[in-house]
Amino acid sequence: VMTEGLFRGWIAALSKAAPIAVTIKMERKKLITKDQVLAIVGPSRSGTTMAVIPIVEEAKVPLISCAAAEAIVVPVKSWVFKTPQKDSHAAVRIYETMKLQGISKIAIITGTTGFGDQGRKQLKKLAPELEIEIVADETYGPDDTDMTAQLTKIKASEAQAVVNWSIVPGQVIVAKNMRQLGMKIPLFQSHGFGNIKYAQTAGEAGEGIIFPCGRLLAVDTLADDHPQKEVLARYKKEYEAKYEEDVSTFGGHAWDGLQLVIAALREVGPDREKIRDYIENTKNFVGTGGIFNFSPEDHSGLTKDAFEMLTVKNEKFVVLE
Repeated sequence: VMTEGLFRGWIAALSKAAPIAVTIKMERKKLITKDQVLAIVGPSRSGTTMAVIPIVEEAKVPLISCAAAEAIVVPVKSWVFKTPQKDSHAAVRIYETMKLQGISKIAIITGTTGFGDQGRKQLKKLAPELEIEIVADETYGPDDTDMTAQLTKIKASEAQAVVNWSIVPGQVIVAKNMRQLGMKIPLFQSHGFGNIKYAQTAGEAGEGIIFPCGRLLAVDTLADDHPQKEVLARYKKEYEAKYEEDVSTFGGHAWDGLQLVIAALREVGPDREKIRDYIENTKNFVGTGGIFNFSPEDHSGLTKDAFEMLTVKNEKFVVLE
């Protein structure tokens, strides 16, 4: 891309976990005003993205977030897009899978992060229309290391399954605590579980976890004529060769965002507004997260069909049968 003369360089700015830290860092780095960046790919966390949105909207700089929370793009913000699949679509796929398994009463347990809060909102909003009854609703902080108190309450409820919606390390702690308490009901995780390291860290407690995920983690099961197969297989091969570790969905979200910016630069050149307009009108872009179709009304570009339901078997991800 550099040799094509599309841009002179790129700037990597690392952010701290706290949303306010990103806001301060972006202002201090002056990515927009001093460095005159044409577009921003990231942040990778929902809370940090939400903190940055007012800045990029005011400055009119395209931002392609790598974070999942639906509130990033709903309601639509003129200059903000995202590549991970929507929270609502993940919740729907979880509930549809539960219905197929005869589950109607559930417990939800969520982290009090931006991602966890937004997931909880979607789980509660969509449950009635999909005929799912939430009989227990618990939360925990991002620094909590033991959720047995919350899970003990859930165990005493009529819940037939548990949905955990959080980022690490909460996902693993909940799984281990459920095993310690002798809970036998299924554990569903959000699409934030898409890294095999999480399943490996959970060990035996991770066996049987069910979660929605993009097809990157199931590429080997796809038919050769699947529209994503070539892109996913190439990304997986190149990523694992370079980093010598199993691929995860999260790097794929950044790759998708960067490819969208590169495609825009090739077509319209170094103009922020034209880049924004190009991305907003992109159709049938094959990425790692799905096949994207953006519009003025949809800055996510994906449907619920971008998800596969996966499960953990012998510390590996496999398609749920």
